Amino acid sequence: MSTFYKIGEIAALYGISTDILRYYEELGILVPRRAPNGYRVYRTEDLWCLNVIRDLRELGFSMDQIRSYIENRSIGSTLELFQKEMHVIDQQIARLNSLRDNIITRRETITQAGKLVLGRIVLKEMPPRPCHRIMQSYETDEEMDILIKQLVSFGPDRQYIIGNNQMGSFVNLSDALDGRCQQYDAVFILHPDGEHHIEAGSYLSVCYCGSFRQTRTYVPQLLQYARDNGMAIRGPLLELLWIDIHTTKHVEEQVTELQLKVEVGHRQSAAPPYTVHEKGSG
Repeated sequence: MSTFYKIGEIAALYGISTDILRYYEELGILVPRRAPNGYRVYRTEDLWCLNVIRDLRELGFSMDQIRSYIENRSIGSTLELFQKEMHVIDQQIARLNSLRDNIITRRETITQAGKLVLGRIVLKEMPPRPCHRIMQSYETDEEMDILIKQLVSFGPDRQYIIGNNQMGSFVNLSDALDGRCQQYDAVFILHPDGEHHIEAGSYLSVCYCGSFRQTRTYVPQLLQYARDNGMAIRGPLLELLWIDIHTTKHVEEQVTELQLKVEVGHRQSAAPPYTVHEKGSG
């Protein structure tokens, strides 16, 4: 003996509206019987059809594809459908794994930023770092935003890297050596699949909290430290954003690192850390 369900009962069971069930009926995908009083009634067998519709819709199949399968299903078409479903599921798993990796990367970046020593110049040995990059001069925040948009527009899979990977800029070294730090040569986003690389080598590094405009204070002291310790200034000069506006709107929580590539002489290879003094400090 068949069990019958009213349209409201089916809607509640599947968490959908009665309008959706009427829409399926209009498409001819799920046509209920009519009770003597004219009300729609659904059989237990109709639940199978609803399960198919629900599962395939969740995987992005169109209603036309779903109707075609239901109307013409066979062992062959069912096996073919299973293969298509597995392909879509594998794609979604890959996307979710990528999203998970990005979340882990962001969490690790924030954790590492919290451990950075602020206001002290140190010497680091850096490996080659792959990145996406646009070599174009700019000065203002607005110009940087435009370049970042251009950077992610190069490919359909690049939008997700904004806010998920470290961004930064190449500071114009000639400008900095002349006592100015207002000109940038490029923007970049560190990413394992980047088509460019930031070269390996010895880098003087200093980190600070707060407005990135403090770069104008810290760069001259980086350069002077290199000179005082007999280091040849080679460049590039990088401004790395560890924690920026994508992570916090509070400027005082934002963390920036400056890195200057240098060539270290044998006697200066163990140069001591140096505490940077901000303007106005004693």
